[in-house]
Amino acid sequence: MPKVYCIRANYGAYTRQFVAGGYAAIGWLGDEDLSAVHGRDELTSLYRADNPTETSNNVIGQQVGQIARFLLEVQAGDFILTPDPNPEKLWYGTVSPAPSYFVGDTSDGCPYRHRRRVQWATTAISRYDFSVPLQSTLRSSLTVFEISQRNEFFRAIGKDELVSLPSRVAYDAYKVVLDQIMELTPTEFEILISHLLTALGFEGSEHTGRPGDGGVDATGELNVSNLAKVKVFVQAKHYQPGTRISAREVKTLRQSIPNGGQGAFITTSDYQADAHNVALEPGFPRIGLVNGRQLVDLLVEHWEDIPEEFQSQLGLRPGLVRV
Repeated sequence: MPKVYCIRANYGAYTRQFVAGGYAAIGWLGDEDLSAVHGRDELTSLYRADNPTETSNNVIGQQVGQIARFLLEVQAGDFILTPDPNPEKLWYGTVSPAPSYFVGDTSDGCPYRHRRRVQWATTAISRYDFSVPLQSTLRSSLTVFEISQRNEFFRAIGKDELVSLPSRVAYDAYKVVLDQIMELTPTEFEILISHLLTALGFEGSEHTGRPGDGGVDATGELNVSNLAKVKVFVQAKHYQPGTRISAREVKTLRQSIPNGGQGAFITTSDYQADAHNVALEPGFPRIGLVNGRQLVDLLVEHWEDIPEEFQSQLGLRPGLVRV
């Protein structure tokens, strides 16, 4: 079963070179040709010699671990993810059979000398198509790390044949929770979303839905340690799972977002492909799209902060299992 790794290109600074050159790369120990290294102990000795002032075993272990992961653990056929300069997008590819190699010529603009051959896909994918846990995994501060949510990634790129199937039918927690949410009235659902905004850290979250509201059902302001404030205008759609929100509906919400604000569209269903394009269209307020599965992820993470009356009404207990 192939593994999935994220290898960063300095926050996307060298992603263009990765994709155009057909490789992924790291920059540690850039003056040493590591292509013949066979073990972590050897890497540790080289790293200590190159960084004589570093005395923390934890730091050394973390850095050497990433180098070893790139050189020794990543295998042919494994998948690589790397963020685009636009953080909304990710590139992916498969590792070629060729071993790692060292380059002396970095005239392509990427200074990283230790490289692995990668066959990159021709188009990027949206990171926001992934679940909240996978999106959180991608926020890791590491440069080289393994992605544990392999099945989700394989499904996203259309490689269903690589998905590991359980020996018996698994309990579908997403469906159970969404079925319970669908028992709410549309107004109750909008109020639940306003409570979820508060649980996420928004201040002054309130339910604003009413006839003729222009599509805004809830609002909240996110204050990031007094460094920045963002006012978010939310549309909440209580649609049957399996339906898809259109680009037109996202545009309707966009028209109701004042200058300086951002939007969020939260639904129990999903979105058409064009809706994603409209949500991130340059020159307009950004609109985050949360589908039904991502909504369940957020509720799992913040369930204890949801008012007890809603916990009781939904008939769920921690872990979002039916009572």
